[in-house]
Amino acid sequence: MKKALIIDDEKRTRELIAKMIDSFGLDLKTFPIGENVQSGIEAIEELQPDIVFLDIQMPDGTGFDVLRSTEYKNFEVIFVTAHEEFAIKAIKFSALDYLLKPIDPSELKSALEKAIKAINEKKDNRQFDTLQHNIQPNHKRRLVLKTQESVHVVELEEIIRCEADRNYTSFYLSSGKRILVSKTLKDYEVLLASHNFLRVQQSHLINLDYIDRYDKGNGGCVVMKDGSEVPLSPAKRELFFSILENL
Repeated sequence: MKKALIIDDEKRTRELIAKMIDSFGLDLKTFPIGENVQSGIEAIEELQPDIVFLDIQMPDGTGFDVLRSTEYKNFEVIFVTAHEEFAIKAIKFSALDYLLKPIDPSELKSALEKAIKAINEKKDNRQFDTLQHNIQPNHKRRLVLKTQESVHVVELEEIIRCEADRNYTSFYLSSGKRILVSKTLKDYEVLLASHNFLRVQQSHLINLDYIDRYDKGNGGCVVMKDGSEVPLSPAKRELFFSILENL
């Protein structure tokens, strides 16, 4: 039976999460025993859990302090927070999961099922390392891209463009590498919009730093520095050219 440790400074929250998990009938034993950073670290080292529910803000520090301080890291983490805060974006960039309080049972079950599915795959601590990097305010963000075979950590300046293929997204990098991930382009548009990326057409998101030129022929397209041609939607034309003037 797999073990789920719940670390939260509110006893009621720990017990509520445990009660909801128990009601799902999954092959999980819950341990709602971590009430702060220090007791959370001790519980992880002693229990060596498979899944950790980790509150972000606690009286003696943060959930990130817990991750930074534990030697044992072979578990799936699901962050729990009462606020949409700066940390949430760092968590998303690092391809980790989180739940907002008050916790919705269906979201909790979905997060658990994803965690259980991932447990049997090889754990890659680069996600935790990337999170520690991404929560530093002055650091350039890194993006974790998870494929069926690998976990890739990518600097945003390496990404030339992203292209949608139904519920998948292809990332084209400056190295010539292509990475296909099973997330929609919309997910990445929201994440990358404030980092100099623009969705120029329904299926295309581009890094503005890699624009080479705009060609008017064949209805008009954006030519990137790697030679790729990206169609420009008429609805985005005015926005695109106003941005182009300021580059």
